Amino acid sequence: MELAYIPSPSHGVYHLGPIPLRGYAFCIIIGVFVAVWLGNKRWIARGGRVGTVADISVWAVPFGLLGGRLYHVITDYELYFSEGRDWVDAFKIWEGGLGIWGAIALGALGAWIGCRRRGIPLPAWADALAPGIALAQAIGRWGNWFNQELYGRETDLPWALHITSSTDGRVPGYYHPTFLYESLWCVGVAVLVIWADRRFKLGHGRAFALYVASYCVGRFWIEYLRVDDAHHILGLRLNNWTALVVFLLAVVYIVVSAKKRPGREEVVEPEADGSDGGTAAEEKAEDADSAEAAEEANDDAKNDVKDEAESAKKT
Repeated sequence: MELAYIPSPSHGVYHLGPIPLRGYAFCIIIGVFVAVWLGNKRWIARGGRVGTVADISVWAVPFGLLGGRLYHVITDYELYFSEGRDWVDAFKIWEGGLGIWGAIALGALGAWIGCRRRGIPLPAWADALAPGIALAQAIGRWGNWFNQELYGRETDLPWALHITSSTDGRVPGYYHPTFLYESLWCVGVAVLVIWADRRFKLGHGRAFALYVASYCVGRFWIEYLRVDDAHHILGLRLNNWTALVVFLLAVVYIVVSAKKRPGREEVVEPEADGSDGGTAAEEKAEDADSAEAAEEANDDAKNDVKDEAESAKKT
């Protein structure tokens, strides 16, 4: 008999009348809001404008969701295109299934488009968002808890996750709560990036690269615990290889970037004073024009007085 364990929700969908409220979707939405909120605070602290992070996120988030879903469907295609499966399920993102690797890749593309439209360097924006993205992942992983998915090997530890569902090949029992491990790891990654950024003044994308590298370290060992079906290469799960390759790329970027572009960007957003700065400039121009006009009027008045005086003398 288990004395302690983490219970699983009996279902991941709750209904408000005819409206289905899905725990997985709520976790993703809350995570996005937290990332934008924290990213906005960090962006303003770097000298950027209020609202810029949200504006660019309008591009990054949809691209990220699309990329995350594409990665999941491509790497687990048998769940949607094998015999007995319905390919339409590939579009049901609310039922779970987002690959962080695809989400970051296409999300970066969307962010690049948004940054380019605003004349903002993508690395600086990514640095501001890095810890927020880690927190968004930490929150989003709880969506897997609602869906009773992505758990690890069987265990008798007191924090074991109790799986009760038997659908899609699940076997009820007690397993490592890998969703919880990754959630806590991502919180640690966010704290690490914030500390390192303050301590070493990271810039030019190095804070984001640190987030990527540190996340990959945790993802590697957490992925090793998982027991859900996955493609294997040379004895390792596909996501293990992805984490290893991405980790190496992130570390190389940090080293090369630090040598080529040390320090931090002095300006992250052109004319960051925004409309206030423009209004101040316009007011100065208007004041100057008013002063010039007043001076011209005064000169005209003086000339009129002189002309009248001369006319009076002649008379």
